Amino acid sequence: MAALYRLPLLLLLTGLSSASMILPAAVALAEQEFHDARSFFYAGIVGMVLTALTGIAMSNRRYNRTASRQLFALLLAFVLLPALFAVPFHEAVRTTTFLNAFFEMVSSFTTTGATLFDPTRLSSAEHLWRAQVGWMGGLLMWVAAAAILAPLTLGGFEITARGEPGQSVDAGAAQRDMSDPAQRLIVSARHLVPIYSGLTLALWIMLMMAGDPPLTAISHAMSTLSTSGISPVGGPVGSSAGLAGEMILFCFLFFALSRLTFSSDTGAAFRPGLREDPEFRLGIVISALVPLALFLRHWIASFDIGTESNLTQGLGALWGGVFTALSFLSTTGFVSKQWVAAQGWSGLPTPGLILMGLAIVGGGVATTAGGVKLLRIYALYLAGKRELERLVHPHSIGRNGALARRMRRQGAFIAWVFFMLFAMSVAVFSLIFSIFNIDFENAMVLTIAGLTNCGPLIPFAAEVPVNLAQLNDGAKLVLGGVMVLGRLELMAIIVLLTPDLWRD
Repeated sequence: MAALYRLPLLLLLTGLSSASMILPAAVALAEQEFHDARSFFYAGIVGMVLTALTGIAMSNRRYNRTASRQLFALLLAFVLLPALFAVPFHEAVRTTTFLNAFFEMVSSFTTTGATLFDPTRLSSAEHLWRAQVGWMGGLLMWVAAAAILAPLTLGGFEITARGEPGQSVDAGAAQRDMSDPAQRLIVSARHLVPIYSGLTLALWIMLMMAGDPPLTAISHAMSTLSTSGISPVGGPVGSSAGLAGEMILFCFLFFALSRLTFSSDTGAAFRPGLREDPEFRLGIVISALVPLALFLRHWIASFDIGTESNLTQGLGALWGGVFTALSFLSTTGFVSKQWVAAQGWSGLPTPGLILMGLAIVGGGVATTAGGVKLLRIYALYLAGKRELERLVHPHSIGRNGALARRMRRQGAFIAWVFFMLFAMSVAVFSLIFSIFNIDFENAMVLTIAGLTNCGPLIPFAAEVPVNLAQLNDGAKLVLGGVMVLGRLELMAIIVLLTPDLWRD
């Protein structure tokens, strides 16, 4: 294990990614799809050999010396590794360009889940590879949150941590969490990979018991834990598990709302329980209020068509709203079968703006979810609440301890800065998409879907959705860049531009 400290992070990820190509090769071989089997097997073998040779040549040097260098390696991973993933995918599909394959892998690896391909066009191995790449991207962000973003107080950790964004936490926290960045990365992976894999395995087994075929079950299990929303059958709508499968997926979507596994990495002195965790509570409130408002909207509209007394359709509409709201809040993007049924019950479509708003809020810090993150929203809520209290009682003193004061002051300020950067990014990239003759509505949807890493938002948010396959090469590259920016967040990119990164 000590030898791994001397290898660059990007090289380690390349070797692991190459080895993972053996699994879709085995699936293709079992289904006698020999061309797909050769494509993935040969690419995996060549990748592992080249990685081993490069690792031997570079083993006499020590890498991963600082968290800033690891952050830069993480950025390179999201830019370069999709090109590696695209090699076997492009060779297996055969009827697409390498740019399309690269875009597909960027979308999968950033857990965005936007796709250029109709599900019937891809084989089982190709569907598995998309889901697997998304799963690996989610795992990478799970580990990176604890090992890279937390020491630099980025990715939402800046709200409660004592350090400033881009700077390491105080010496006490560093001592407690291991000062060696390489050791921290290995130990975090050793701790989190079994948890992530175990949850995926449990969900896979439960979905198969509910009636899903193995490929659909494993794809949905990987997509739920990674919040990529990748599916070989179009999500729960095309699933065989039905309502039972949706309920199982619903339970696992809550993992995208809480950062409790990583809360000690923020440098905060208090580690709350699940009921005291502000992110989880806020996520529950949003997941309850939005479906309730949608249900009341559909119920009132159902009086006009005389279906207000249909209890079955009413309960189905309520469940469709609950499942879909939590799914888009976690930026997974799965849509319930009852989501469409609710429209039939009331005769009203559901505004895509609601789904966009849920995706923008996003999930919890240190999870695979995208968006602004619940902790930042909570910090802004605390600051707003305190300002209202001061309007009524100007000389009052804020309560709830040092952590709450930190969130109301510095945390809320940083959250507001991030929100402004997010809004500016939406405006800039919407203008860029308009250069490629994309209308304003779809330009806005594409930008928000990319920045929140919620690709399934694209076909549901706009009244007339844009066809991604018909976008020109420039628009695809821009959208891929937006996905990477949304995965790492603009604040992390700004940190990478500081001179301190290049002094060592």
